[in-house]
Amino acid sequence: MNGAFENLCNCFAKSRWLTLVCPASDAAQPMDEAQQFETFLRDYQNMVFSTAMRLLANQSEAEDVTQEVFLRAFQRFGELKASPTAGGWLKTVATNLSLNHLSRYRSRWTFFSDMFRGGEHGEDEPEIDFAADTDVTAEMEGADRKAMVERALASLSPAQRVPLVLYHMEGLQYDEIAAKLGVSMGKVKTDIFRGREVLRRKLKLKLDEEPSEAVV
Repeated sequence: MNGAFENLCNCFAKSRWLTLVCPASDAAQPMDEAQQFETFLRDYQNMVFSTAMRLLANQSEAEDVTQEVFLRAFQRFGELKASPTAGGWLKTVATNLSLNHLSRYRSRWTFFSDMFRGGEHGEDEPEIDFAADTDVTAEMEGADRKAMVERALASLSPAQRVPLVLYHMEGLQYDEIAAKLGVSMGKVKTDIFRGREVLRRKLKLKLDEEPSEAVV
């Protein structure tokens, strides 16, 4: 697959993953491994890019992460091509690479809860069991509001956006998010709670700006 790997790298370098054009294959002929990978890429590229974009809120960086995810997938394609968990593997790699990217610039931002530390000696805030906000979850999952939610999420700071996306959109539990981000569960819960409040306000403003429609 060395030749196919070189071609794939060239496609990424010239036109980014978003515009990768794969040659049509004759349905009567079995696909070789390179063609199978091209089909694999088309099937999963939107999911991988969306995962990276929600966490990074930067198209160029999300494209770079997506490229890296599929280059790693290419190297393990023998295992992935018939695996029923390939999508989950891609999503996990995209999430981890995005978080790794953010961690390189972590000195530039702090978790939202750090702005409201209660202790004088830097101790963690007491852990509060914030219940999941079903209203916000419904707003985030509503298909008719998807583009609006994506824009609102992208406008949040990383400190607010990252824990919120990991919890509501990636389905991670508080302890899993805490482990990935290297913070306490109390911080995770606080950041998610406050991030939801900011997101709700942003969505409300967007909805208020929309022209009202007559009820049929």
